[in-house]
Amino acid sequence: MTNPLYQDPIPFLFMRGGTSRGPYLNRADLPEDRDALARVLVAIVGAGHPQNIDGLGGGVAVTTKVAMLSKSDEPGIDVDYFFGQVAVEEALVDFKPTCGNILVGVGPAALEMGLVEAQDGVTTVRIRAVNTGATVEARVQTPGGRVSYEGTTAIDGVPGTAAPVGLQFLDVVGSSCGAFLPTGKPRDVIDGIEVTLMDVAMPMIIGRAADFGLTGYETAEELDANRDLYAKMEPMRLEAGRRMGLGDVTKSVMPKIGLLSAPRHGGAISARYFMPWNCHPSMAVTGSQCLAACTLTPGTVADGLGVIPNEVPALMKIEHPMGIIEVTVDYDQTDAGFVMKSAGLVRTARMIARGEVMVPPGLLQG
Repeated sequence: MTNPLYQDPIPFLFMRGGTSRGPYLNRADLPEDRDALARVLVAIVGAGHPQNIDGLGGGVAVTTKVAMLSKSDEPGIDVDYFFGQVAVEEALVDFKPTCGNILVGVGPAALEMGLVEAQDGVTTVRIRAVNTGATVEARVQTPGGRVSYEGTTAIDGVPGTAAPVGLQFLDVVGSSCGAFLPTGKPRDVIDGIEVTLMDVAMPMIIGRAADFGLTGYETAEELDANRDLYAKMEPMRLEAGRRMGLGDVTKSVMPKIGLLSAPRHGGAISARYFMPWNCHPSMAVTGSQCLAACTLTPGTVADGLGVIPNEVPALMKIEHPMGIIEVTVDYDQTDAGFVMKSAGLVRTARMIARGEVMVPPGLLQG
């Protein structure tokens, strides 16, 4: 029985996945009840303080994310990945979205936890994103049957190089809203501004930066200092959530916001991605897929801004504040319109620490 005088330990891996980081936990070590689970995650991260001084969080949205893993009962799936986006300054957890950057670390973490047996060379881990139902195949470098983090792959937004983790995203269209274009139109008008409401891997409201009085090439810091911008975008986001069938999204991070401009460095499009109350320092993996699909789809707000590759699958290079993220999109252009089949990315991950994270007594018992 837990001693009420002492804190309770939870085994964890602390990992960087793509350009995010956070604790990776075994779902079996956590409360089943959603409210009790949220209280545990808030304690682990230290939510409710701008620096998350009493937990593992880093004071920004990309460092207050939690992955919870378990062996899957789904046929053909190895691991269930349940994601929690913990708030920074509020004691809140949003279980609606998933996170593609944190997902990069799910394959390595599942192997490290013993949820999947590693093969010699490369191990393919089939992952179900519980929050959205999407299926992802992760190819993890496992020479000698052990996860390797050393390699020569670099991604913008992360210093140095590491071993590649190949991701193939399947079943990502309409995973949250039930449709590629939840309103049935490539463009909607909200508060007098044309936007595209799209659901590919992440529901998004996408606009042209120029329509918001921006060049689209501002730094994340410049955008975050522009509070008038957020005052304009948030009511539009709330209305977009209603139109997309997501209900009241006041306390939800979905839908996210993307602002587009013409590329300047050889990419397909330039984008700024909002999480949604701060600008992402680089680019989200899920958001990159939605922005790539928007760029490829005729009639959206990206029409006339993007540079579309001639080949299919298309290597879509999306310019962001810290460089470029590459998304390979396999799709068809049919009489019925754009049909997305899958999206692939190569990212990196690294295990930073392992051990036990402590939570106040009684939380694990709900």
